[in-house]
Amino acid sequence: QVQLVESGGGSVQAGGSPRLSCVASRSIISNNIMGWYRQAPGKQREFVAAAGPGRSTGRSQDYADSVKGRFTISRDYARNTVNLEMKNVKVEDTGVYYCNAGLKKVLSTWYAGDVWGQGTQVTVSS
Repeated sequence: QVQLVESGGGSVQAGGSPRLSCVASRSIISNNIMGWYRQAPGKQREFVAAAGPGRSTGRSQDYADSVKGRFTISRDYARNTVNLEMKNVKVEDTGVYYCNAGLKKVLSTWYAGDVWGQGTQVTVSS
């Protein structure tokens, strides 16, 4: 049963501003911390961003240092989506981006939840 569906990936030039969306069921998006992870070729999957429960854009967001100031995570409860707006992307932002539900933060480390989307590829060229 597919519960998270990502869209919006593709090829973009460095400096561009792609936008990813993740459609989730109302129960999932309302009751969980939602986030994005990414996996570059030959590397482990890594945390990108998380948004805590809250209306509209969510009351609390957290980001990996590598994307802070460039990426923005937001929730759209009217559309049951979690969005990731990426600005000034770099070649090193290339990877498969995964939507995740149920993240937890312990001390300063984010741990992924059990529910994943299928992933969407973002390729940044110089």
